[in-house]
Amino acid sequence: MGDGAEGRVLTLICPQDRAVVAAQLGRAPRAVRAVAHRCPCGNPDVVETSPRLPDGSPFPTLYYLTCPRAASAIGTLEASGLMSEMTDRLTGDVELAQAYASAHDRYLERRNEISHVEEIDGISAGGMPTRVKCLHVLVGHALAAGRGVNPLGDEALDLLPDWWASGPCVPRDDACG
Repeated sequence: MGDGAEGRVLTLICPQDRAVVAAQLGRAPRAVRAVAHRCPCGNPDVVETSPRLPDGSPFPTLYYLTCPRAASAIGTLEASGLMSEMTDRLTGDVELAQAYASAHDRYLERRNEISHVEEIDGISAGGMPTRVKCLHVLVGHALAAGRGVNPLGDEALDLLPDWWASGPCVPRDDACG
């Protein structure tokens, strides 16, 4: 499941998924619109959020990674210096820079399909289009949009262990209908 802009189908969030996301985050999720990607274990691992929070604050993160195991593994990648290496590559690899800029554009197009928020106009997330500042966002985008949309998100995803291999990160009461 991914975003409609990439030709994939979103799954609206049901009460059971909302409960799983709350357990994953340790708090009630904010501005969640839909499940953008499901982990192989069946739980949501990326949700699509509204570009404005319920209190009116702008929220640029369209794809929010919710799985704590995936988030932890990504944190390890971030601590390794990978983000700096990726940013350096953007300055020397024109093809990579163009593909990353295209990912930024597609991210903005999808968010604007939901709602245009003037305060965050032109601002995507994760450092796009000129740097890498959050692998969590880039991996969330790669999972939601599918392979080939965000090249650096795909690269980071390829470096992650199978976070789902030991089973769901949180139990699930019931499947959504």
